[in-house]
Amino acid sequence: MSSWPYVLLLFQQHFACSQKDTNSHVAVEICPFRNAYQAQVRDFILCGLSERWGKLDETANPDIDDIEASYGSGYFVVACSDGRLVGTGGLSAESDSVVRIVRMWIRKDLRRSGIGTRIIQHLLNEAREKKYSRVVLETTSTWSDAISFYQKHGFETEGYRDGDIHFQMIL
Repeated sequence: MSSWPYVLLLFQQHFACSQKDTNSHVAVEICPFRNAYQAQVRDFILCGLSERWGKLDETANPDIDDIEASYGSGYFVVACSDGRLVGTGGLSAESDSVVRIVRMWIRKDLRRSGIGTRIIQHLLNEAREKKYSRVVLETTSTWSDAISFYQKHGFETEGYRDGDIHFQMIL
């Protein structure tokens, strides 16, 4: 049984989102993460990981147990549409010049609706504002949809390691 009914809480009353984009297929609000929604965002990400990988060990993802502490020196956002949590994404600094995109996740039934594009554009704009010169990320080398998505948005293959494909973008 899916945990979506629990995860898809009405975020509208909780998130004071400042950026609303209606140019994509679905109206999306991109909001900075707030610690008050830790449990919902954690469950959203775990639900997505379970959907992708089947049963998983919840302790294998300690960064999502405390997003504010894990990404406090970076940047983490949630995407809301019609008051529902529909996506996440974050930036994690690797050095003064390099930042990593992490925890990019879009609700399965809303993929290819423009939400992922809105999140990645938002994250790339934030990286530029913070003066990073290089953005990196990785995904599973067998996940063709994710690979195509990142390539479509200008990321170039950097290499393959441990079953993952690594991408980079020079800003």
